[in-house]
Amino acid sequence: MNATDLMTDRARLTPHREALLDMHTGRRYTYAELNARANRAANFLRERLGVQPGDRVSILAHNSIAYLDLFFGVAKIGAILAPLNWRLTAHELEYIVKDCEPRVLFVGPEFVTVYEELRAHTNVPNVVSLEGAALHGALSYDAEIARALSHEPARPPLDAETPWCILYTSGTTGKPKGAVIPQRQVVWNCINTVISWGLTENDVSPVFTPLFHAGGLFAFLTPLFYVGGRILLARGFDAEQTLRAIVDEKCTVILGVPTLFQMWQNTAYFLDADFSRVHFFINGGAPCPPALMQYWRETKRVIFRQGYGLSEVGPNCFSMTDDESVPKTGSVGKPIFHSEMRLVNPQSGKDVLAGEAGELLIKGPHVCLGYWHKPDATADALRDGWFHTGDAARRDEDGFYYIVGRFKDMLKSGGENIYAAEVEAVFREHPALADAALIGQPDEKWGEIGVMIVVLKAGQTANDAELLEFCSKRLARFKLPRRIIFADALPYSPYGKVEKQKLKEQYLS
Repeated sequence: MNATDLMTDRARLTPHREALLDMHTGRRYTYAELNARANRAANFLRERLGVQPGDRVSILAHNSIAYLDLFFGVAKIGAILAPLNWRLTAHELEYIVKDCEPRVLFVGPEFVTVYEELRAHTNVPNVVSLEGAALHGALSYDAEIARALSHEPARPPLDAETPWCILYTSGTTGKPKGAVIPQRQVVWNCINTVISWGLTENDVSPVFTPLFHAGGLFAFLTPLFYVGGRILLARGFDAEQTLRAIVDEKCTVILGVPTLFQMWQNTAYFLDADFSRVHFFINGGAPCPPALMQYWRETKRVIFRQGYGLSEVGPNCFSMTDDESVPKTGSVGKPIFHSEMRLVNPQSGKDVLAGEAGELLIKGPHVCLGYWHKPDATADALRDGWFHTGDAARRDEDGFYYIVGRFKDMLKSGGENIYAAEVEAVFREHPALADAALIGQPDEKWGEIGVMIVVLKAGQTANDAELLEFCSKRLARFKLPRRIIFADALPYSPYGKVEKQKLKEQYLS
């Protein structure tokens, strides 16, 4: 099974149905138009630039129609899309470009300066300018796509294991790793999501996540194209504008992250917004404070779920029904349809009992091939077909899973395991706190003690005693931090994760 004909077949089945609204330009595209653009991109890459099966094609740009042209175009000719995270510096991108060695790099106008700095240290044979980006000697994408042929390109030999994308994930210890996403993984993510989440051709979803991220490409975009639904593609994020678009375009399934939901909630339009067409909101990327979910449910009468995924296994790994979403608040649900899950003790490798924390292992056709140019990391992550996520989770008696943190982000205090994500989630429920991060401080008596770094919301006040009293009602005593430090902000990596090593250097040195 491969996905090269995903857009081809959808355009054959429903050519004149609207597939996409580009919110940046206001242009609407049918499936026939999207497929014709993907064909032009594929023919341009192969005929004009000599791109061969297995060659990497990179893009450094904000979300745009060109991104989708390339995403579906490379699949038709067996090339591999290796998108670049535009939040990274040129120095950080240098490692990724040297690792994946793209034959072509597409650059958007906002990233000319970054590219010029990157060019001094890398060698990409072909550079293409997007939207008039001022790049000396580069081809113009608009001009090239206009003259390229729109017929279906001849397919090279392809199968289920042919790589489609390389998505670089943040490395908690070292450089980013490129997860190799095969054609099979894309198709099965579509099937799993459509079946388990009940998507239909009548569903409409906005994409606010960058397309260099698995959430942008695979959470709703490819599953809805697979089933014949409609996508709103956003370039930037304005809270009120995007909220109005959700209502005006009658969106039915919406993916967000805690920050987005909070920003939407804070808009003047929020209380007036009519979400009667929305089937459900789902949170991803980071745990959502239960208080925030409850506020949305009570104020707007909506279904609100918590999701879970990884680039390596796809963004949609669990599911639950609408009725289960309230009593199982905090759970990510049950394993999605075509998938197997285990929770094991990372030391013994044995399955843990219900209620106990274990490392989450995932197996199924939606698992990646491994990491580009990293055989050791691949062998460590993929063992006997099981992908070792490194995430700690527990399963209740009803079979619902709860993510409790990273095994590497765990404190060992007085012989007890303390998962940072669990403690942080409780602290974030406090109405005065905007953010929180737990780090471990070496201690002669306990081995480690917890130090919580917190950031107050604007205009809010709190002290140590208030925070500890609040959390003591929700956490076992041994999980409570021994120190609380108030900070103006937390350091985040370009991948959106708190850089705890910097916190340790700042507060524990």
